[in-house]
Amino acid sequence: MFSGTESCTAVIAADRKTKQLCKRLLPQQIALIDHADVDEMAAQSLLEAGVRAVINLSPFMTGRYPAEGARSLLQMGVPLYEWNTQAEHPRLIEQLDGAKVMIRNNTLFLHTATGWRLLDELVSVNDEAIAAKWQEAHARLDDTLSSFIDNTLQYAVREKDLFLKRLCKLRLKTRLADRHVVVVVRGKHYKEDLQTLAPYIREYRPVLIGVDGGADALLESGYRPDLIVGDMDSVTDKALCCGAEVVVHAFPDGRSPGEQRVRQLGLAYHVLPAPGTSEDVAMLLAFENQAELIVTIGTHTNMIDFLEKGRKGMASTLLVRTKIGTKLIDAKGVSQLYQPRWSWKLWGWCLAAMIVPVLAILAINPVARHAVQMLWMQWRTWAF
Repeated sequence: MFSGTESCTAVIAADRKTKQLCKRLLPQQIALIDHADVDEMAAQSLLEAGVRAVINLSPFMTGRYPAEGARSLLQMGVPLYEWNTQAEHPRLIEQLDGAKVMIRNNTLFLHTATGWRLLDELVSVNDEAIAAKWQEAHARLDDTLSSFIDNTLQYAVREKDLFLKRLCKLRLKTRLADRHVVVVVRGKHYKEDLQTLAPYIREYRPVLIGVDGGADALLESGYRPDLIVGDMDSVTDKALCCGAEVVVHAFPDGRSPGEQRVRQLGLAYHVLPAPGTSEDVAMLLAFENQAELIVTIGTHTNMIDFLEKGRKGMASTLLVRTKIGTKLIDAKGVSQLYQPRWSWKLWGWCLAAMIVPVLAILAINPVARHAVQMLWMQWRTWAF
């Protein structure tokens, strides 16, 4: 981390979508984003990419709800800056992407052919500022929750008929009937939860469904997804080409922005028009194809999750989970429930378990006993 009196010179990587930026962000680059209320997953992606500093055109934390991203970045020593809120820069993202800049004394300089040019003042974001916003967010939490519930119920009433109908029948090659299905979303603790569920996956060999970036999460954990479901906005080409069956989630009216990308890769695919989020559709697909059990990892299940996704309610998720009922098990955060801890007593038992067979061999085998006696005599001669 560098202080306000020190300078930082680096190349900027800029994008309005943080998750897209993190795919091409190189270590020690400065990230320029336009992301109000940076969420924990975005912060984790920036940290994994090795970001040097982050400049945000929007507030890292508005105080509307307790977003975790800024705190996570500051705890890891990443300097955070917000752009001068008095100025408007509609094309700044496009202009600065790939540019060499310097931050000095909370001022941003752009490197040009004629030298350094002052670009604008930045506002340094520190722990105290985030703590104040954190308190504000908690003070407003009841009002935020009330609006969230109202929005959820209003949309649930409007959309319930859509979810009562069955999905379009797809001729899937992957058999889901009477099998366990694991639906993986790239949400909080997905890595730890996948690791915790590794014995279950080895024993039951469930159908693995990656929802967009969840397909990459499966590959990173050493698994190949059987199905990839989503609007194809965050999954990599590598995951799409891994051999999994691809289901493109389309709007209820049939519009499918992600279809063109899959077609350009030359892949076979299905189009599934449906309301709700892609993770909702993945669960419904497993349910309507008679899956015996549906286990979800990293899915969005609460108000903070949905606010971080920019959604004001969770009507579709409420309806889908109500419809699936007892077939659904949410494993999100299961790794946080129990983590085995080593104790001195356990170490003692392990040591005893190793020593007993050795002593038994020495007691029974005369050659081994003679060798130990010779070593003992050699040691006494050397020591005394």
